[in-house]
Amino acid sequence: MMASLIGLASTVQAQQQASSPPVPAEASAAVSARYELGPGDKIRVTVYGEDDLSGEFELDGTGIVAMPLIGPVNIGNKDLDSAEALITQKLADGYLINPRVSIEVLNYRPFYILGEVKKPGSYPYVNGMTVLNAIALASGYTYRANENKITITRRVDGKDQKITVDNTTIVLPGDIIRVPERFF
Repeated sequence: MMASLIGLASTVQAQQQASSPPVPAEASAAVSARYELGPGDKIRVTVYGEDDLSGEFELDGTGIVAMPLIGPVNIGNKDLDSAEALITQKLADGYLINPRVSIEVLNYRPFYILGEVKKPGSYPYVNGMTVLNAIALASGYTYRANENKITITRRVDGKDQKITVDNTTIVLPGDIIRVPERFF
C-alpha cells in the first residue's frame, strides 16, 4: 500500500513538473537570490549570554552598523549568515570565547515603483509581496502603461541587475520597479 502511494506521488510530481512553464534563468537567479542587508534595514543582533552586546541596530547609508565592544562592522551587501559569521569572528578575536550570534531583520528598507503607475514613489516592504501587489499599492497602472515590459532593478552581490518580470515575481526590499510607457 505504502509503495503504491509513493509511486503515485512521484507520478503526480513528474506530471506537475512537465506541465509547469519553464522559468527564465535570469529571472530565477535574481528571484532566488538570498536577501542582502542594506542601508536603512533595522536589525536585532542577539549575542547569546551577553545581553549588553545584544540590541537593535540600523544600518547606515554605507551598510555599517556600530556594535558595542567591536565598533563599526560593514555588513551591507551581506546575507544574514555572512553577517552573523563576520560579527562572530570579530567578537571571537580577543573579546569572547565561542560567541554565538543571531541576526533578525526587524524593518526592511522600502521598495520603489516608478513610471506608469498612478502614485509612483517608495513604499514599505511587506514580506511575500509580488509585483502585482506593489502596483496595487501604487493605485494601479495608468492608461499608458506597458504591462508586459515591467522591469526590476535589484542589487545582487553588490551589483545592480535589471530583469524583465511578470505580475507574479516576488519583490524584495530595495527593489526598483519600473513600469514603462507603451507606444501605440
